[in-house]
Amino acid sequence: MIKKVGILTSGGDAPGMNAAIRAVVRTSIYNNLEVYGIYDGYRGLYEGKIERLFRKSVSERLMRGGTFLGTARLPEFSNPEIREVAIENLNEYGIDALVTIGGDGTFRGALALDKMGIKCVGIPGTIDNDINGTDYTIGFDTAMNTVIDAIDKLRDTSSSHRRCSIIEVMGRNCGAIAIWTGIAVGAEYVASKETGFDIDDIVEVIRQASRFKRHAVVIVTENLTNVDELAKIITEKTPFEARATVLGHVQRGGSPTVRDRVLASTMGVKAVEELLKGNSGCCICEVGNKLVAIPFEEALKMEKDDLMDKYRALKVLW
Repeated sequence: MIKKVGILTSGGDAPGMNAAIRAVVRTSIYNNLEVYGIYDGYRGLYEGKIERLFRKSVSERLMRGGTFLGTARLPEFSNPEIREVAIENLNEYGIDALVTIGGDGTFRGALALDKMGIKCVGIPGTIDNDINGTDYTIGFDTAMNTVIDAIDKLRDTSSSHRRCSIIEVMGRNCGAIAIWTGIAVGAEYVASKETGFDIDDIVEVIRQASRFKRHAVVIVTENLTNVDELAKIITEKTPFEARATVLGHVQRGGSPTVRDRVLASTMGVKAVEELLKGNSGCCICEVGNKLVAIPFEEALKMEKDDLMDKYRALKVLW
């Protein structure tokens, strides 16, 4: 029977992480468990940056973006000797189990700890929505709304000047933000890892759009191409003047949406409940509007096949 639970956030921050932390803390206390916050992710676990949390510790956190526990990347955590030090720090505080919030790298770290005897349950927190075991990750909805708001504003000035707006969004390994927001804003073209990148195709689509529109929108995922160079090509080969905008880390910030707050809160409750049942080595996933616990290894191997369905719909709607 567990008595003390630790919680950390790792990897890139995502709106809603604070809501998940709050839920884990308050659910633990409700079940007479002590709960400890680990600052700066696995790095903080390795360095022993641990302190006990109380109900008051998570007051006024629900609506704030980012993570008050902080986050950091520690590639060296793949080294068993580094993990041994982390486990020693957990043992020093008598922490029986760990809740980790983050993306696939966070889950791999938790899986490694679980195999070394530390009970771990993960909560998917990443704006990219690239944890395949879950329909939605914490932060994805907020990030999309941030992107949509920016593109809607760009469209106003783009239409005034008869321009093509090229917007680079996050998602180097998953095009969910690009494809979902492409549908939501009526983009003329979306280029991502899944959809591919064809400059001739982009130019042709923009030429067609110029026949009946005063503006066009192209959404591109990061690291796929140089968006400034793409803007030059579109300007040279179409009637539109093209401008590139890189949204960058603004997509990570902001107060979480209702959906992210509720998802994070319910996942936090579910994570503690699974630990109390004796379950470990799993992550909390939303599948068909229901929360389920799926083994880390299984969740990381699954494929998201709904993106191409949405992309096909997007092409029809062009």
